[in-house]
Amino acid sequence: MNPIGWLWAKVKAHEKVHVAWCVIGIVGCLMLYGVLQERIMTMPYGPEGAGEVFKYSLFLVLCNRLTTCAVAIVMLVYDGKYSEIKPVAPIWTYFAVSLSNVVATTCQYEALKYVSFPVQTLGKCAKMLPVMIWGIFMLRKKYKAGDWGLALVITSGCTVFLLTGEVKSKVSESLWHSSVYGVALMLGYLGFDGFTSTFQDKLFKGYNMTTYNQMLYTTLCSSILSAVGLISSRQLPLAFAFVNRHPDALTAMMTLSFAATTGALFISYTIKTFGSLVFATIMTTRQFLSILLSCVMFAHPLSGGQWLGSTLVFGALYYQGFAKKHEKHGAKEHSGKDAPVRVEPKDAEKGPIDEVAPLLAAKLEEK
Repeated sequence: MNPIGWLWAKVKAHEKVHVAWCVIGIVGCLMLYGVLQERIMTMPYGPEGAGEVFKYSLFLVLCNRLTTCAVAIVMLVYDGKYSEIKPVAPIWTYFAVSLSNVVATTCQYEALKYVSFPVQTLGKCAKMLPVMIWGIFMLRKKYKAGDWGLALVITSGCTVFLLTGEVKSKVSESLWHSSVYGVALMLGYLGFDGFTSTFQDKLFKGYNMTTYNQMLYTTLCSSILSAVGLISSRQLPLAFAFVNRHPDALTAMMTLSFAATTGALFISYTIKTFGSLVFATIMTTRQFLSILLSCVMFAHPLSGGQWLGSTLVFGALYYQGFAKKHEKHGAKEHSGKDAPVRVEPKDAEKGPIDEVAPLLAAKLEEK
């Protein structure tokens, strides 16, 4: 056995080490992604006092999607799964997912021009509510009162965070722009991202589709849509000119893209190996650490009210994770040690974390 294979066998043999490996992979990649995202969109490139800020969010989306598409092809060829390279669903369905995903991601990057990274990161936690609403209309799902209560607490925490402290980005022209445009872009992100997750769920259930197949065609379609958007808006030559003047910006963009893609592979592996609850706990920790890191690196002081809002959001997320873990542990004890226990409950009984977590693996977004 080669040294890498021997080391990997040792890691898998110890569950705590195995989980730690997944935690390091997800948290490390996505925290790097978050730092680079804020660096690219809010900090000037060039000589001090004469620098310019990157303004072409769609170009960043294009770089990200092309990288992911290339990785998906390499993985399919490496595994010998040539049959999965062909589309298994009508091509318009991939484009529908891609369109909503491109709009959501563009809103996410654009929001950093108006609101700070902690606001953007915490706002993503509120995606449970739109996912639940889309699930009701598109998949006829039903949710328990506890799930609605959890979504309400998280939304309330985000609202408290927005109302009790500084929310303006360093490159925003005024608080009015932050309050109107920034919040509107975050709402756009939440709405389109919720639709993307729900429609992806529908595709997985309606077709015999693997994660890599959906990853390949949604990112390929996203790349086409991003390129068309850049060309039609005449931003493509401007973006190329910017990275030509500032090669370090292109290096940061490519590093961001590889970090996002590698993080998504860690996410997919973690969910497959340990389940959505372990993943949800890791992601909650990652979001909290990302906010702390941004506050330290980019000087985003938080007020007492914002700490309270953060506590409400992350406390609710951790409570949901531990509550679900307790329910499954109780079910296992009740059924007996040797009785098989189903890892995931039926769709009608799933909570918001159970739905959002597995879908993130296919989406490649923190995204």
